[in-house]
Amino acid sequence: MAEYDLDVTFEDDDVAPDLSGVSEADLISAISGLPKNQADVAQLVLVEKRTFSDVSQRLAIRQPELVRLLHRAKVQIGKTLGVIA
Repeated sequence: MAEYDLDVTFEDDDVAPDLSGVSEADLISAISGLPKNQADVAQLVLVEKRTFSDVSQRLAIRQPELVRLLHRAKVQIGKTLGVIA
């Protein structure tokens, strides 16, 4: 089953890693190194566990863009934490 319920394609071939086993402290540390737009999305979705609808409204972005930013953030977090190569 797809992680996202929106028809979104990604520009890269990287698969977003499963970050469920990452500690909150490591996640916050990795998020701090992201570009601001990705960091905002990652903080709200991954740390604060807010809904896509809430985050897209709060940041004034469309949900497909939120999904793309979250995907990029998760890939970069995975690389930073060594979860993916």
